Amino acid sequence: MQRLAIIGGTGMTGQCVVDYALEKGLKVRLLYRSESTLPDRFKDKVDLVKGDALNLDDCKKVIENVDGVCIILGTRNKLEATTDLSTGTANLIKAMKEKNIQRFSIVMSSFLFRPLKEVPGVFLKLNEEHKRMLDLTKASGLDYVAILPPHIADEPSTEYTVQHDDISGRAISKYDLAKFIVDSLEQDEHIGKVCGIAKKS
Repeated sequence: MQRLAIIGGTGMTGQCVVDYALEKGLKVRLLYRSESTLPDRFKDKVDLVKGDALNLDDCKKVIENVDGVCIILGTRNKLEATTDLSTGTANLIKAMKEKNIQRFSIVMSSFLFRPLKEVPGVFLKLNEEHKRMLDLTKASGLDYVAILPPHIADEPSTEYTVQHDDISGRAISKYDLAKFIVDSLEQDEHIGKVCGIAKKS
């Protein structure tokens, strides 16, 4: 894995993903929507593609000639109903198939591990959208790692655990989540799996 496309790389977790990929010596191509959210530190280190995951052509452009794709689409704390995340996911999967790129990691929420009645009402609409993303991911036929973190904490890196189809913690450092988003692309044991990641208690 030498070249990564990162979609959602200007958010809290996404910036950590870009930073970690660069630390590893990877070449990074970043899809971004607005100059106002683009960190200055990326501008001379990253191959920048201005566009939107809602546009299929932009998706094709950002994944051109990469080895893997990291999808960290978010709503910046907006909780109302949306289909933007699943539409972007569908576009990226379509683009990957067309460009013959097999491997991607994608972030949703650990609420998907819970029965619907246990999901707080305020998160229900976003949870429905994450479920659509997960269904698209599983049906893609590609080599995916579906990552379902709990609360993403703005705190230092620590030891963490990864479980398939379950989770055993309530928080994960944004730095550890970023590390797994990148590293899991080369960890065959996680390919085709739904992964819960949380800091060790």
